[in-house]
Amino acid sequence: MLRVAQRSTRCHRLPRRPLATLADGGGPPQTVIEKIVQKYAVGVAPGRRVRAGDYVMLRPHRVMTHDNTAAVLQKFNSLGITRVHDPRQIVFTIDHDVQNKTDKNLAKYATIERVARQFDVDFYPSGRGIGHQILIEEGYAFPQTLTVASDSHSNMYGGVGCVGTPIVRTDAAAIWATGQTWWLVPPMVNVELKGKLPPGCSGKDVIVALCGYFNQDNVLNAAIEFTGEGVQSLSVDDRLTISNMTTEWGALAGVFPVDNILLNWYDALVAKIQKQSFGIQHPRINSQAIDDVRRNTVTPDTALFIRPNSVKVATPLPELEERRIAIQKAYLLSCTNARASDMRAAAEVLRGKRIAPGVEFYVAAASSVVQAESEASGDWGDLLAAGAKPLPAGCGPCIGLGTGLLEDGETGISATNRNYKGRMGHRDAQAYLASPAVVAASALKGYICTPDGTQTVSNAPTFQSIKATPDATSTTADAPLEDLLEGFPAVFSGELLFAPQDNLNTDGIYPGKYTYQDDITRARQAEVVMENYDTSFPSIALPLRDSGKGSILVAGKNFGTGSSREQAATALKAAGVRCVLAASFGDIFRRNAVNNALLCVEAPQLVDLLTQRFAKDGMRGAGGLNGELTVRPGWTVDVDMQRGQVSVQKQGLDFVVAPVGTSVQELWLCDGLEGYILKQIGRNSEASA
Repeated sequence: MLRVAQRSTRCHRLPRRPLATLADGGGPPQTVIEKIVQKYAVGVAPGRRVRAGDYVMLRPHRVMTHDNTAAVLQKFNSLGITRVHDPRQIVFTIDHDVQNKTDKNLAKYATIERVARQFDVDFYPSGRGIGHQILIEEGYAFPQTLTVASDSHSNMYGGVGCVGTPIVRTDAAAIWATGQTWWLVPPMVNVELKGKLPPGCSGKDVIVALCGYFNQDNVLNAAIEFTGEGVQSLSVDDRLTISNMTTEWGALAGVFPVDNILLNWYDALVAKIQKQSFGIQHPRINSQAIDDVRRNTVTPDTALFIRPNSVKVATPLPELEERRIAIQKAYLLSCTNARASDMRAAAEVLRGKRIAPGVEFYVAAASSVVQAESEASGDWGDLLAAGAKPLPAGCGPCIGLGTGLLEDGETGISATNRNYKGRMGHRDAQAYLASPAVVAASALKGYICTPDGTQTVSNAPTFQSIKATPDATSTTADAPLEDLLEGFPAVFSGELLFAPQDNLNTDGIYPGKYTYQDDITRARQAEVVMENYDTSFPSIALPLRDSGKGSILVAGKNFGTGSSREQAATALKAAGVRCVLAASFGDIFRRNAVNNALLCVEAPQLVDLLTQRFAKDGMRGAGGLNGELTVRPGWTVDVDMQRGQVSVQKQGLDFVVAPVGTSVQELWLCDGLEGYILKQIGRNSEASA
């Protein structure tokens, strides 16, 4: 059984507070995550307790950037700073586009390596593996620390009891420059796992089930702590997989407890490292560090959680097997499922056999260390003997880069973390997610199926929901006018464009194939925005921009879920979108938007009205009344920032919304976080003059 609970959070207008300060008043007892955040928060008044809903400035233990280091460097250089704040805080890894051997890409990689030497930053080159796996193997992501990365799957570090959470490129540049960036501490959610996994099931099955069964934004923008007796039946590799894909579930972190299973795993890792290094101690993973964790294990103050994203549809495997869905490609790779245990699970299915004719099966280890271990065990050789095609350790097809992408009309099955439309190749291909063993079995038979002899489990997980007494809400009528900073517009206006779609992800907004083209202009971004969702969107939005009218984009729940690419925000802004209204937002998109001066406002009542009037069958997901993906009702919208109100001109419709607050206003006036940092640097220079 699964029990999901969430501490209640206030729905009413929060007290105004500037960036990097805590809410007024005493705090409740803290969860494990809140205690770890407290450790890395700066500027907190003595005796004050960090809690969900607080804006804090964080000085994270480590910050990792990968191929996007080049883009972060551009932002850093624009600040006019010549040195990073703390070289030991920063890690560079090269992992995403490692199959790209063009002169342009190799020159970019060479620049990243040169900068790493210049700044004395730890650097891991192409071929070493996926950054997230490296941070685990090399101890940068460590129990009871807080480590961030400019990649949405930083959640993975929670598998070893580390609070891992994603940041965006502008945040990374800010940390390089100052050691800090801002964070809004998310709501806390407890997921209690009971019982144990039946034979043939893995951590991948657990998280896919969670994403599929609890798909109503149950944990959207929350921080999850996994507890319960079921945790004891999960290996560390299973925990890493589950934490990794809490991103797809909608969470900002997914943290497992520091227990004997984890500490024993570290003991074995320490022994292995010492044997391979002839007794030389690892700088981060060593007996002293593990013993320190043992002596100082962080626990929650009390049972704090009350109340319970996508990969939002999970289909029971027996149902898919009955349909005998033919596949053309299979994938065992990614930061989610490409560790040695995953290779072993696939090899046990394929050993002594050959994959089905017409199926291409691609494998890539999560790191060179994983590949070496898999080769030594014989599992890697068994996979190749069965017909698997090896790829370099790295991301590759998972993000739609390199060899083996899905073609038009093809179907694939993958042990990766995302099957968003167009992510792994053609926008008209189909991708299914599964565990390594199921991927291997499907490659063997040529259709989606379970491994022979596997016992399938049909009963769905259950949950208990304990509701907190809600706080009183306020309305526009009884709330004071919001203070506006000088120069910040009181009203944002534009033509309403409605995208009747929930979970419109960053791959839909800005395709992955453009993400690492660092020299792409804002004008070009505007031309390709929404390409994987609606190719006609630029032809609608750009004329509105050029006429001076601009547009207000309205979408459904969890808008901008997915990858950490900031171009999803900058492309919309470049296309003339003045403000995005949605039923709810993926936090990583909202973070990118705030950092790039694109306003985001939650307006669920407006979204519900538009859905009833203009969405096909009154439901989101099938376009407008005539199937159009971008609906133009002909309405003009005013977003009143002072009153906290959205008004539809000539329709007499008004909707209460939360104001954005002075901290977001200041970032908007500075044209984003980069401008804000420059302003702060200027203030500091004046103060020291």
